[in-house]
Amino acid sequence: MRTTLFGFPHPVDEVSARLVATGVVATCGLYLATRWPWVLVVLAWGFVARVATGPTLSPLGQLVTRVIRPRLAWSERPAPGPPKRFAQGIGAAFSTSALIALAVDADGVALVLVGVLAGFAFLEAAAGFCAGCWVFRALMRTGLVAESTCEACNDIWSPTGV
Repeated sequence: MRTTLFGFPHPVDEVSARLVATGVVATCGLYLATRWPWVLVVLAWGFVARVATGPTLSPLGQLVTRVIRPRLAWSERPAPGPPKRFAQGIGAAFSTSALIALAVDADGVALVLVGVLAGFAFLEAAAGFCAGCWVFRALMRTGLVAESTCEACNDIWSPTGV
């Protein structure tokens, strides 16, 4: 159990991560359908909050971990936290950039960024493919991310693993 506000769970429940991704797809879809600016604020806040505190300050994270996930009978599927946090950071960069683009009247850029974000969130939600985790793994392999950052990743990403 975490005792600090600012931190990220490790391990992460893969089922919860996919449910959060489903919420991100829905939020992106709402923005793409309505162009309501406040939706981008909610989207960006959620990503920044999840990077900083995991689900603690994220409304979507709280909905998933406290309401939806406990009602599902699926067994927990632990996954390393650091790659998931990295992926949330990429989502924060995309959603915040979309919000900034909207603020400077670059609506087309905002739409593209949200569309790309929706696509990658859909891959996570539907197929369990975390593009940010894949990039994290590539950065570990090249030495740009120290292996000590995620010792648990080595077990999962062994030559015979994922």
